Amino acid sequence: MTSPQGRDKAQHVVLGKLTSSYGVKGWLKVYSYTSPMEGILDYPEWWVRLDGQVRVYRLTQGRRHGKGLVANLDGVNDRDAAERLAGAEILLPKSALPELPADEYYWYQLEGLEVVTAEGQALGRVASLFETGANDVMVVRGAADGKERLLPFLPDEVILDVDLDAGRMTVAWDPDF
Repeated sequence: MTSPQGRDKAQHVVLGKLTSSYGVKGWLKVYSYTSPMEGILDYPEWWVRLDGQVRVYRLTQGRRHGKGLVANLDGVNDRDAAERLAGAEILLPKSALPELPADEYYWYQLEGLEVVTAEGQALGRVASLFETGANDVMVVRGAADGKERLLPFLPDEVILDVDLDAGRMTVAWDPDF
C-alpha cells in the first residue's frame, strides 16, 4: 500500500466504490461502474479515495458474489480495516485505461463537452450519461433556454461528430425538443 501525494483528481476516473465489509477476513463488497461489472477486477492496483485522501492498494483477490462483487486488498486483513474503507471510491489513472478505437469513447471523455446542433445552436453541456438497455443516453444541461435534454447516444444518427480536442459534440437534434 502506498500513498500518492499531489495527484490531480482530473488524472483519474472513478471505476466503482467499496460499499461495506464482507466477512471477517478484510473482504469488501464492491459496486462497479465498469461494463461488464467484473472488468474492475482486471486492474491489479486500485487508487482508493476516502475523505479526500488517496491510497494505492494492490488487489489480491476478487470475484463475483451473488449479484455483485467482493474483493480483498493487500493490507486489509480484518473486518475493522475493511469497515474503515466503506464508502471509498475506486479510482484508476486515466493513463491505465485501454486505448479505444477512434469512434469509441469513455463516458468521462464525453462529460463536460459542449453540445451544439448541426446548425450551430448551443444545447448545453453533457452532464452525465446512463444506460437504458437499448442505447446510452446523455443528459445535456446548461443551455441558455434552461432546458435539460435527454439525447440518445446514437452515432451517425444523433451524434454527428465528437471533437475531444475542441471540447464539442455536434448532434442532429431539434432544439425545441
